[in-house]
Amino acid sequence: MTRNPGTPDRHGPGVRVGLALLPADDDGTLEPFYADLLAGMEEALDARGASVFVHVVPDLDAELVAYRRWAREGLVDAVVISDLVDSDPREQACRDLGLPSVLLGGEPGDGRWVVDYDNDGAMRTAVAFLADLGHRRIGWVSGPQRYRHTQVRAAAFAEAVAAAGAQGVHREGDYGEASGAAGTAELLALPEPPTAIVYDNDLMPLAGLREAERRGVRVPQDLSVLAWDDSANVRISHPPLSVVSRDVHELGALTAEVLLRAVEGGAPGTTRTPGVRVVPRDSTAPPRA
Repeated sequence: MTRNPGTPDRHGPGVRVGLALLPADDDGTLEPFYADLLAGMEEALDARGASVFVHVVPDLDAELVAYRRWAREGLVDAVVISDLVDSDPREQACRDLGLPSVLLGGEPGDGRWVVDYDNDGAMRTAVAFLADLGHRRIGWVSGPQRYRHTQVRAAAFAEAVAAAGAQGVHREGDYGEASGAAGTAELLALPEPPTAIVYDNDLMPLAGLREAERRGVRVPQDLSVLAWDDSANVRISHPPLSVVSRDVHELGALTAEVLLRAVEGGAPGTTRTPGVRVVPRDSTAPPRA
């Protein structure tokens, strides 16, 4: 079972893993990505008599405080570290506390438990899909630049756009809908606006759709919209959104398996997840001639 927030119940015999999450925006919204990830984790952990404890924290300092409390009180046996940043202190903090940690999207390295979901390849797949449709002005509304996965996507975006003979333009968001609307507005206000925009999650493009409609920009006739991660939100939007699709449920299950191996004292290593694919729907089309 997932609890959020509070004190984990340690009366049961099973392994308990911890996951601290930062909300996507100032309203405290959690990304739908994490709901799918947790569903996969819980399914795999439950089959082994284990469980996951989720705690929402306002910032990195609060996350470190939570780790110290969890270790001091013996509340969890291992933790997942997500949304890695430059000079991230959390992995070393867990070592100091004696807590096994699994880095979700981390850099592979000796002595580290890493689940790698190939942000580089995913972004290249996204750009190639739009370029194959004929788009030569491609926008990108990203998550925060402080995150390692955003930096990896940024390098891949620049290289893939150049390889396609296209022009790329970028605006930074925070994964929340407000930043999706703001980024879209800035891109569409350019003298030569992009004919396609890829967004780093599935919340920002929903706001992007509304902003495009407000400006009289038709999707997909005037603007193609490509979301990241295939959730119910994007499937029932109007129009339904094309997506860069990865199996987040499977990612959660793989993460759970790695966590259990870490708790059991196995040899650290890198687990790579299956690749992504683009699922075309009604929000993408070739640009107007």
